[in-house]
Amino acid sequence: MNIQPIRNKDDLNRAFARVEALWDAEAGSEETDELEVLSVLIERYEDEHYPIGPSDPIEAIRFHMEQQALVVGYLRY
Repeated sequence: MNIQPIRNKDDLNRAFARVEALWDAEAGSEETDELEVLSVLIERYEDEHYPIGPSDPIEAIRFHMEQQALVVGYLRY
C-alpha cells in the first residue's frame, strides 16, 4: 500500500483509477483497507474543492415526490 495525499486533480485522478482497480477486492484484505483509506482521502479532497451547500427543502420534497411518481408536475408560485 503506497498511499499519497491528494493535492491536485492529477492526484485525484490517480486515486480514482486505483479505487477502480481495487473495487472488487476481497473483504478483509489489505486491498480493502487501501480502498477505504483512498475513499476517505477522495471525500476530503472533494469536500474541500467541490463543496455542495444544503439543498432547498421545498425542492428536495418536490424532487422526491417526482421520483416516487406522486406528481406529474407542479406549479411554481
